[in-house]
Amino acid sequence: MATMAITSSPRMSSSSVTPPNVVSPTPSVLPLKAIPGSYGLPLIGPFLDRLDYFWFQSQETFFRKRSEKYKSTVFRTNIPPAFPFFPGVNPHVIAVLDCKSFSHLFDLDLVEKKNNLIGDFMPSLRFTGNIRVGVYLDPSEPQHTQVKNFTLDILKRSSSVWIPEFISNVDVMWTTVEKDLSKNGSSNLLVPLQRFICRFFTKIIAGADTANSSEIADKGFGYLDSWLALQLIPTQKIGILQPLEEIFLHSFAFPSILVRSGYQKLYDFLKKEGREVIQRGETDFGLSEEETIHNLLFILGFNAFGGFSVFLPGLITRLGSTDETELQNKLRKEVREKSGSTQQLSFESVREMELVQSFVYEALRYSPPVPCQYARARKDFTLTSYDASYEIKKGELLCGYQVLAMRDPKVFDDPESFKADRFTGEKGRELLKYLYWSNGPQTGSPSTSNKQCAGKDAVVLTACLFVADLLRRYDSFTCSSSLSITAVDKAK
Repeated sequence: MATMAITSSPRMSSSSVTPPNVVSPTPSVLPLKAIPGSYGLPLIGPFLDRLDYFWFQSQETFFRKRSEKYKSTVFRTNIPPAFPFFPGVNPHVIAVLDCKSFSHLFDLDLVEKKNNLIGDFMPSLRFTGNIRVGVYLDPSEPQHTQVKNFTLDILKRSSSVWIPEFISNVDVMWTTVEKDLSKNGSSNLLVPLQRFICRFFTKIIAGADTANSSEIADKGFGYLDSWLALQLIPTQKIGILQPLEEIFLHSFAFPSILVRSGYQKLYDFLKKEGREVIQRGETDFGLSEEETIHNLLFILGFNAFGGFSVFLPGLITRLGSTDETELQNKLRKEVREKSGSTQQLSFESVREMELVQSFVYEALRYSPPVPCQYARARKDFTLTSYDASYEIKKGELLCGYQVLAMRDPKVFDDPESFKADRFTGEKGRELLKYLYWSNGPQTGSPSTSNKQCAGKDAVVLTACLFVADLLRRYDSFTCSSSLSITAVDKAK
């Protein structure tokens, strides 16, 4: 079986990004402008912006309205969390909302990625055993190389079991759904889906089989959900009755002790069942046992489980919508032509499914699993957009709101529409260099010298496998926006 290609690439220069529909002036002739926007009065400005961000506006509306107000895709604003109980957190950011300015986030000669996963706010390291795991490390730090190489090695070695583990676990998921559907007339997919994601990636990433622990097999996904939620709640809109959400969920950071028991059970499980992978982290990459396990748990819980728990439901509900019957049929036709009716899915067959891949890419463009990316200025530099340049000072934090950057009308035609075939053909493949969902362009490669997601290619291939399997399995299926499967017609 062919392995997933993971190669190294040099650092990407932001000056190399020229959107296809734009003839952009060189930085030297762009007018130098002051960055519009304001942080407002101390405490009051960040607090008012926080209320807009969470309460009075959606996150997308928050950025859109300010961009319209300042007539600019680059402006100053405040990002939650803010006031009252976040000492040391500076909510001031410079928002960048177009492809050209957004690309500066990947130029590591200009910016650094140290401790800014979700802005200036950083969850307590107690959530990760007092270990600064790889996501918080800048490539200039020596340990980043150790952890990134370890992560790339995990993915390379697991490629030989990726397909059979995927098939066996997804079979269990759909069997559960079909039984529930037969019994109750509908089946909510969320719990079976999260259980599938947890079981599959625990085996793929850590080499640990959840079949050896009924508790982790059945409840592991719940432990990960709770662990993720407590770290992210101060930065996420939940949608419960206001002002209760602002008072009780957005005003302070939650302590790790509330999820310590579940996290410890996951830690102990990996320590026992993932010995081969842990030993490789120690002997081949110079990590301690604790560093290895906590990094594995973060990759498993935050990157794999968290990312796919957001991404896959969007794919399923769009495919299962009654408005997308024609799209479902087009995708199904391609899947069955390229994979046949009897042979097992493979990476090779999925790579031949151009429309399926484009559908997945378009989902990543239209609804990126992680909407914001951050980077801090490593030095004073000049940031360029299409029609102006701006002075960025050392230490200032850039916030790239990817949802709007990926709807840049200078790059993507009809950007507010979901077009499943957008990335097909030669012209479509050219657009992949502006698809930035993975902390870098889709055409880039993860390496120790950048912060691009190590599993970038694995994410796309796994999502394509999921779509292809679904369309081979059922001649039709219907799913509501709440992820409730209401009808399936099994393939004949």
